[in-house]
Amino acid sequence: MSSSSDKVVVDGGGEKKSWPEVVGLCTDEAKKIILKDKPDADIIVLPMGSPVPKDFRPERVFVFVDIVAQTPSVG
Repeated sequence: MSSSSDKVVVDGGGEKKSWPEVVGLCTDEAKKIILKDKPDADIIVLPMGSPVPKDFRPERVFVFVDIVAQTPSVG
């Protein structure tokens, strides 16, 4: 199923504004791809559903994650 968020968005200057190709990758790989396209990106990793600031900053890119990568344990 496709949605508008599945498409790459490019601004008037030709700079990418979205990275649907990183969905499903680990955070480090996603960051590398985003930084290759947008070297000045301030990448902020947040849990899915986290609130985000209302102010717009063109250098800020939010990456939302929701997968538990290792068994949680007491310790």
